[in-house]
Amino acid sequence: MASELARSIVLPEVNESSPAPRRGSGRRLWGDVWPKVAAIALILTAWQAVVWSGWQPDYVLPGPAAVFGRLAGDLGHLDFYVGVAITLRRALVGYTIAVAIGSVVGILVARVTLLRKAVGSAILGLQSMPSIAWFPLAILLFQLSERAITFVVILGAAPAIAAGLLGGVDHVQPLLVRVGRVMGATGLRLYRYVVLPAALPSFVGGLKQGWAFAWRSLMAGELLVIVNHQQSLGQRLQFARDLSDAEQLLALMIVIFVIGVVIDSLFSALDRSIRQRWGLLGGEI
Repeated sequence: MASELARSIVLPEVNESSPAPRRGSGRRLWGDVWPKVAAIALILTAWQAVVWSGWQPDYVLPGPAAVFGRLAGDLGHLDFYVGVAITLRRALVGYTIAVAIGSVVGILVARVTLLRKAVGSAILGLQSMPSIAWFPLAILLFQLSERAITFVVILGAAPAIAAGLLGGVDHVQPLLVRVGRVMGATGLRLYRYVVLPAALPSFVGGLKQGWAFAWRSLMAGELLVIVNHQQSLGQRLQFARDLSDAEQLLALMIVIFVIGVVIDSLFSALDRSIRQRWGLLGGEI
């Protein structure tokens, strides 16, 4: 219902007799890829230039060749994949719980005026609070355990998810809501078929931001809370620092960065798909 209403109200009429010219798929793919390749090449060049400058000795700041060689060696060991699996499992568990809590809180605050007045500003306050500040309380409550890490991941991600959903509901066009009511959608049906679908682009943005907070909270937690017999990426990173193993440390940082970029790309693709469906993507400039 909401998508039909949005198309009838928001979208301008398009003349299908004169479609816009399309570039070839290969050219379009190259246009998307080459800026990323150029940025990576520039970063590696700058990194190697700093190493050659002698600013730090090689055992403190190794060059790209040494770091990627170490990373290639790590990829051949099962322990590396076990560490990645432990970290991703923690991220998935904490983020899933945060999505459930953030969604419920966002809907309740959007619907209940008294609740919005009571905790609406608190959501933004929690969102701006550094995740690392929660760890003393988490360790006090759960000791040095995986539950302490999950606790902070949830607190880091849930406010951003709730704020994204709340912002999306607040920016639903009043005309869309009125038309929905005229068509017989009231109460929960209005939210289910009109308001929540219309708020979906903003909600996906909140999910994306919530993931970023969850990932950062998790990395901080794995550095601070060492759980026995679970060598996660963060724990391996801490061990590399303790042993002054710069090659291992930088290799793990690259892995953490790549995982974050890959998952962010998935959210970006989902966001683009939803915006395209709703007609919110403009033409190329």
